[in-house]
Amino acid sequence: MKENLERALFAGGCFWCMVEPFEEKDGILSVRSGYTGGHLENPTYEQVCSQTTGHTEAVEIIYDASKVSYQELVELYWTLTDPTDAFGQFQDRGESYRPVIFYYNQQQKEIAQASKEKLMQSGIFDKPIVTSIEEAKAFYPAEDYHQGFYKSNPERYALSSQLRHDFLKKIWNT
Repeated sequence: MKENLERALFAGGCFWCMVEPFEEKDGILSVRSGYTGGHLENPTYEQVCSQTTGHTEAVEIIYDASKVSYQELVELYWTLTDPTDAFGQFQDRGESYRPVIFYYNQQQKEIAQASKEKLMQSGIFDKPIVTSIEEAKAFYPAEDYHQGFYKSNPERYALSSQLRHDFLKKIWNT
């Protein structure tokens, strides 16, 4: 990657709902929806939804580290998920929707772990924080119709993200 360009990888339920908040952040160059963490190369959406590939839906973020830090991205990530639900997110259930912060290097791992510890100590949630922190594996971009879904299908996006938005508003008052 070019100087100052770095990569982050987050899973937090339906990838459709993870793209917009990251795209709106200054310093983000691209956000792609895709699949990671499983054993099948180049999986399709249907294969991942079958819950047999080990993959989770995720977003790959390319960012300019001189404009936004990995720490800032991790802090944003927490405000987009329910970190107390290991078996999916909101209406999306199953392994392919589990919350994970994937790291590419030791520094990212340490930042994610410290941030998780801080969140656990904050008392914001009355249940344990179960989001896992795992080493990044191969990332496979999702099919084109999934990319930028909130822009191309705003009505369906609004319906699919309503439970998430209601939960986040209750927790973070946003």
